[in-house]
Amino acid sequence: MLKNKKLWLIIGAIVVIALIVWLLSGGKKDEKVSFETAKVEKQDIHTSITATGTIEPVTSVTVGTQVSGIVSKLYVDYNSVVRKGQVIAELDKTNLISELNTAKANLSSAQSTLNYELANYNRYKTLFDKGLVSADDYENAKLSYEKARQSVNSSRESVQKAQTNLGYATITSPIDGVVLSKSVEEGQTVAASFNTPELFTIAQDLTDMRVIADIDEADIGGVKEGQRVSFTVDAFPDDSFEGAVTQVRQQATTESNVVTYEVVISAPNKDLKLKPGLTANVTIFTLEKNDVLAVPSKALRFTPNEAFLSKGEKIDDCEGDHKVWTKDGDTFKAYKVEIGTTNGLLTEIVGGIKEGTEILTDFIISGGETAGGEQQASNPFMPRPRNNNNKNNQGQKKQ
Repeated sequence: MLKNKKLWLIIGAIVVIALIVWLLSGGKKDEKVSFETAKVEKQDIHTSITATGTIEPVTSVTVGTQVSGIVSKLYVDYNSVVRKGQVIAELDKTNLISELNTAKANLSSAQSTLNYELANYNRYKTLFDKGLVSADDYENAKLSYEKARQSVNSSRESVQKAQTNLGYATITSPIDGVVLSKSVEEGQTVAASFNTPELFTIAQDLTDMRVIADIDEADIGGVKEGQRVSFTVDAFPDDSFEGAVTQVRQQATTESNVVTYEVVISAPNKDLKLKPGLTANVTIFTLEKNDVLAVPSKALRFTPNEAFLSKGEKIDDCEGDHKVWTKDGDTFKAYKVEIGTTNGLLTEIVGGIKEGTEILTDFIISGGETAGGEQQASNPFMPRPRNNNNKNNQGQKKQ
């Protein structure tokens, strides 16, 4: 029994040693390391943010009325082109004319009373100067005259107010433009007791529109006036429209715990395709640098790994916060570079290396073969597949 146990221990040790030797030498063939490269060349570096907004006229005016009454006539309809001062509606003027006539009659009566009180005051003043009436009578006459004069002034203001109200019964357009909406019909009564009734909405110029876009608080820091904008609308999915940021509003809006800021974007509309109220899918270009020397950003993160160098290859490093690498024969050489703007994929190079230089950007491992015969091709910094046999099995099932 003891001999059998020793025998099994010896056999187990041999199997383990054989397995280790197989894994180190026979389990997989030597892998070949190659490198991805890119040239230092002039490119366009762009960054952008996206948002949605609403198209609206730059200038629109809501036309109302300051007096109550029945709409007796309408002279415009939807999409009517109007001029400043053009009559677009009238209210019934019967009551307003009556109020004006009453005010005029009251003014005439007050004027007659004033004429009488003035003559009476002059008589009392003459008698008072001669000592024929008391001071009390004189003061009463003077007071009556002052009251009559003030009554005339008040009646005159009433006439002016009645005339103004009568003028308000004729609704005119305050601007040149196009009627976007009409809220009343002939025969409808409008009441101006507390709020001014809205009768029409007039847009000044539909060839000059704007987009009000809601920008998330995380993106608003990069938005500046003058930045280029492109946008599309669902009504014309194949068309792209151009504009520019004209205003970044400081007032924040919070909805469902999301903070946004309104950004105003110009939207020229010469062909009148854009209509008020359309939803715009906006792209704001927060960074645009064209024709600048640039490299892939991952080249600045690349560093040769000594573990994967072939025999005879060496590394020539340098000091610097930002470096790119080249491979000249068996030598990996580092260049200290100065960088500018970046969009994450590309980084601007402002000095340290010449245009056209071929630089290294990444490792590629290929040529290796596992015990199961599967080829390897990956970055050495990336994790290997956990279970190659599963992949083989899946491939066999598909076949």
